[in-house]
Amino acid sequence: MRVVKPGIALGLFFAASTSAIVSLPACKSDGQKAAPSSAPAVAPCVAIDTGDRKVLFRVEVARTPEEHTRGLMYRTRLAADAGMVFVFAQPGIQRFWMKNTLIPLDMIFISADRHIVGVVENAAPETENERRVAGPSQYVLEIGGGLATRLGIHAGEPVDFQGVLPP
Repeated sequence: MRVVKPGIALGLFFAASTSAIVSLPACKSDGQKAAPSSAPAVAPCVAIDTGDRKVLFRVEVARTPEEHTRGLMYRTRLAADAGMVFVFAQPGIQRFWMKNTLIPLDMIFISADRHIVGVVENAAPETENERRVAGPSQYVLEIGGGLATRLGIHAGEPVDFQGVLPP
């Protein structure tokens, strides 16, 4: 067993974590387009204003029917600040299932005017029951199961997309 002095270990951890943070593109918090530069584009993010705070999720974007069908299938974990946003060409009643999805998810249905229509909480993994809300939505954000309640996310709250192109 190799022993590393606490000061050295802390320094190595700090250096490694700092370089990892610096190399990741940041989400822009004001919703404005970034000025042209040689820096990487804004990473796709979805921000929800709960009234108490703005909650930010780094997202993968599903735009095509194939991406919609695959979604978060076969994933064994999802970071607390991560998710997937499904972008549809037109608002409508969106229907989701959890076939081959291995982790519980919350589904946040978002209208064309970017307000939360409704939330399906803790959708059970590996089930084919239809999940939907009563009103039309153009976007659906999937996040880890139980997060919507823990973070105070509710219907009616405004949503901001950053780095996610509208349909």
